[in-house]
Amino acid sequence: MLTCCLVVFFIIFANMKKVAIVILNYNGRKFLETFLPNVIENSSSVADIIVADNKSTDDSVEFMQKNFPNIKLILNDFNGGFATGYNVALRQVEADYYVLLNSDIEVTPHWIEPVIELMESDESIAACQPKILSYHNKAKFEYAGAAGGYIDKYGYPFCRGRIFQELETDEGQFDDVKEIFWATGACMFVRSSLYHKYGGLDDSFFAHMEEIDFCWRIKNLGYKIMYCPDSKVYHIGGGTLPKSSARKTYLNFRNNLSLLLKNLPDGKVFTTIFYRFFLDWVAGFKFLCDGSFADLFAVTRAHASFLRQIPQLRKARRKYPRNKVSQVYQKNIVFKYFLEKKKYFNELEEGDFSR
Repeated sequence: MLTCCLVVFFIIFANMKKVAIVILNYNGRKFLETFLPNVIENSSSVADIIVADNKSTDDSVEFMQKNFPNIKLILNDFNGGFATGYNVALRQVEADYYVLLNSDIEVTPHWIEPVIELMESDESIAACQPKILSYHNKAKFEYAGAAGGYIDKYGYPFCRGRIFQELETDEGQFDDVKEIFWATGACMFVRSSLYHKYGGLDDSFFAHMEEIDFCWRIKNLGYKIMYCPDSKVYHIGGGTLPKSSARKTYLNFRNNLSLLLKNLPDGKVFTTIFYRFFLDWVAGFKFLCDGSFADLFAVTRAHASFLRQIPQLRKARRKYPRNKVSQVYQKNIVFKYFLEKKKYFNELEEGDFSR
């Protein structure tokens, strides 16, 4: 408790800025109206709050200028998606720690201090996320991040508290500080120096899985990604692209292949991506059986786009080291979930995660 109080004292009274919360907005006036006052109430004493607008076509900018004139507003010249939007905005923000915060999140009192305390305790921690619960069902974990992200050996992402569409009830089973594979971009604390030094988010991703790519890149360099359960927020999710969006299907399938090619250790690239292509077409066949022709077409477009980007991705791959990293699930989570009916994270064998 004393340590936490000292962290708060330092944040408030230090001469240099310590924490900057940056909310990226695109046509999200309703979320700003609903959630920004809550963020201000629970954060302004320990952090700067900034809204970066991604060239919204609604009245978000006018709303901010009229109702929150004291909140710094960054106006991006174009909508470059989540990745470029944040990269452009964060070049204009000075702080030791950035908090990338979705506009559809309700925060809680003292949600910042435990994360900063954890990160201050270990310089090898590059990024961290809080516990992410559902805004509409606050007893449940939320899809985008839950209690920390992982991937399996074929690049399928899942979380403690969420495997595919199965959302667990929060019963304290994930109340331990834990090293994870990726922290959600919905609410990610990150050291600003490392963010800029190692390239930030990949602009080519536009949106979806760019935070996984960033975390993997950072882990390849020897840094840690952490989960802090003493910080808790509530997320609506799907505010920009709903889960049923074919556009989201396209971005997820394309970007998943891209992060594999960029970050896999040498010797595993060809076989892993070949196998992923096969599994993607299994998913495409399921889309066809479900009558979702738009999603099937999205998978086809995703593969075509990925193949076109291979020269660019190989260039990015050579820029940073690729190592065997921890917290990778060494089994196929698809088989575990759909065939073996492993619906909950704690049903997975701990020994199957790389260390």
